[in-house]
Amino acid sequence: MTSRFQIGETDFLLDGEPHRIISGAMHYPRVHPDLWRDRLRKAKLMGLNAIETYVFWNAHEPVPGQWDASGALDLGRFLDLIAEEGMHAIVRPGPYVCAEWHNGGLPTWLTADTEMTLRSSDPTYLAAVTSYLDRVNAIVAPRQIDQGGSVILVQIENEYGAYGSDKAYLAELIRVTRAAGITVPLTQVDQPIPHMLTGGAHEGLHKTGSFGARISERLTTLREHQPTGPLMCMEFWCGWFDHWGEKHHTTTFADSARDLDELLTSGASVNIYMVHGGTNFGLTNGANDSGRYLPMVTSYDYDSPISESGDITEKFRAFRDVIAKHAPVPDEPLPEPVDAPVLSVPLESVGDPLPLVAIDHGTFATAPTLDELGPQLVLAEYAAAIDTDRTRVLEADVRDYAWVSVDDRPTGILQRTIGDLALPVPAGNELRMLVEETGRVNYDTKIGEPKGIVGDVRLDGEPIAGPWHVRTFDVPALAQAVADAAPGGTLAGGRAAGPVGLRGSFELAASADLFLDTAGWGKGYAWVNGFFLGRYWRRGPQRTLYVPGPVTRAGRNDLVIVELETLTDATARFVARPNLGHEVE
Repeated sequence: MTSRFQIGETDFLLDGEPHRIISGAMHYPRVHPDLWRDRLRKAKLMGLNAIETYVFWNAHEPVPGQWDASGALDLGRFLDLIAEEGMHAIVRPGPYVCAEWHNGGLPTWLTADTEMTLRSSDPTYLAAVTSYLDRVNAIVAPRQIDQGGSVILVQIENEYGAYGSDKAYLAELIRVTRAAGITVPLTQVDQPIPHMLTGGAHEGLHKTGSFGARISERLTTLREHQPTGPLMCMEFWCGWFDHWGEKHHTTTFADSARDLDELLTSGASVNIYMVHGGTNFGLTNGANDSGRYLPMVTSYDYDSPISESGDITEKFRAFRDVIAKHAPVPDEPLPEPVDAPVLSVPLESVGDPLPLVAIDHGTFATAPTLDELGPQLVLAEYAAAIDTDRTRVLEADVRDYAWVSVDDRPTGILQRTIGDLALPVPAGNELRMLVEETGRVNYDTKIGEPKGIVGDVRLDGEPIAGPWHVRTFDVPALAQAVADAAPGGTLAGGRAAGPVGLRGSFELAASADLFLDTAGWGKGYAWVNGFFLGRYWRRGPQRTLYVPGPVTRAGRNDLVIVELETLTDATARFVARPNLGHEVE
């Protein structure tokens, strides 16, 4: 059955009748696809009538021309499930999305072009964006509400007024979107700050806001810039994200519920960001840099009403009570959290697994960046002769973390997060640097900055002459490489120096959510049954990795970890509940 969704003088209109959107954000790649329906049903149980999602260009097209919309990237299926659950959908395809996601959703092959002006009417950039949007809109267009689907709104760009004010750019995005058959209303979002609302505005877009407090003040500012039509908070921030090395953030559920009540009492529509955050699986975490580079953790729990593992929280209950004052809420019992299986798994070593997935790029006169070597690279080894007979000071702009050795003897670590980009190195013949990109900036002007080694590597202020021999490593391929490798390496009292691959197996009576405790491990990556859980780091605050139930199976299950630093406990422990770190209000 088809319907019509419009923007009226004072309200959203569904088939001509006033309609209030009570939505929640849920990003399909951050949730295992076999759990989409469960999470959607829980969101509906809270009283939501819509689900919003970003679309992540770099996930769908990691290599130019190689489009993937399968599995966890099947946006069409996700939108269909929303429709099947009797809910509406809001789609925000960017092309830039922020979202604490790697590179703000822009592909690294795109941002590697230093001649291109991002997020502008630069013809080269627009050509790539047009190709992307055409692919996305081919999925979205037949799923619009006037075609019998779920989609009621499509957003153009994202928080653009905080970045630029190129009206020709916005106009072209609107043109491309309409030409692709998108007929539902188009929106924009910015924080309710005058210069942002002005910079991101276009006559073809309905303005919405992003904020989490000071509700009346923010709505007043938004109304000054959107004098007609419904008011909507497109991102009602009910929690926050975490960086490695900082505390786990939460918000008091009573305060968030009070703000939500004020928002709904005003008559505004809302999209709760996030209703269910999910997980930065694999290598998808982003980073921020407002003077200090800070990468995101693997969990994207966001202190959401529905937790990372799908539990109903106190915030969920408080929000449900608030929504019930303003709209119908399903009268159904709420599921209680269930403890995950608890077990310990001894791990065996296969030695250094990096040579098993190495790609030799040859030699270079100067150290290249990862962006110059190819898309989607996160780990590289740089080697050069130094032939020095005394201790010298090494300096390098590494992005973002580097293990340094001389003649295969570990020498120290360079790390951007704490500004530690120099160290003494002893006499020797060959310098090696294993450099890891720990997350690409997802906000502001440092989106797309080069990674790896940037500029000269210096000894006592003098550039190392080179040549540099460079290898990169296919990190996702490490899971199979470690699983297939012969045993090797040494575990002395359960301890080992990385890089080292470890593996183990365990039995389950049935598939189940698990929480992998990373205590005793340093810095690395983990997989269960070949599914890339993501990064771990003793820096915290996150202490457990979430293993989605559909990843596991009855009978034998296989675990692989790749430790890059220092392992002090060659045991994998699965615990009953998640530990995301010390909480602060």
